[in-house]
Amino acid sequence: MSLFLSLAVVQLIALMSPGPDFFYVSQTAVSHSRREALAGVVGITLGVAVWAALALLGLQLLLHRLAWLERLIAICGGIYLCWMGFKMLRGALTAPAPDAAAHAVRLANGSWRALRNGLFTNLANPKAVVYFGSIFSAFVGDGVGASARWGLWVMVVAETLLWFALVASVFALPAMRRGYLRLGRWIDGCAGAVFVLFGLHLVFARRAV
Repeated sequence: MSLFLSLAVVQLIALMSPGPDFFYVSQTAVSHSRREALAGVVGITLGVAVWAALALLGLQLLLHRLAWLERLIAICGGIYLCWMGFKMLRGALTAPAPDAAAHAVRLANGSWRALRNGLFTNLANPKAVVYFGSIFSAFVGDGVGASARWGLWVMVVAETLLWFALVASVFALPAMRRGYLRLGRWIDGCAGAVFVLFGLHLVFARRAV
């Protein structure tokens, strides 16, 4: 039980650190709808499930041996995040300021796109597999059986889903929406800039030897 509790605390601290996933969920919640934000949360959770499973299966060791593959994944992920960021920046610079009527009819059928974007936003950060590989290495020794390992995987995935569902619900509150109606361009622009910076970091960061 102490193993599960320790890993749960570490994962919660990591989730609370702002990153592309957080900015995507919060920006979608205030600018679109809670429904779309929750769809994005499902996509992010699927991405976490993939990275955590790959870490348990030893992908981190493979990436450590094949540095070119790690760089290729990082560059592709960085390019995707930059593309998402430029889209947000372009929308902030060219779109008219949102009003209440326009906000009420935003993209009722955009849940699938939000899920896809959430999934790709998470998968675009290959450092996630390094993170999961590190915490699993630190907490999961050879004495931990397969059932406990995959129990930890389920816990990490569930914790991710619950945390970002809370983030989506908070940022979809009416007070947050009213703030977005006043500052929509600035919010979209800041979110876009964050995505671009994360993407550029992935593309140009040098791998530690």
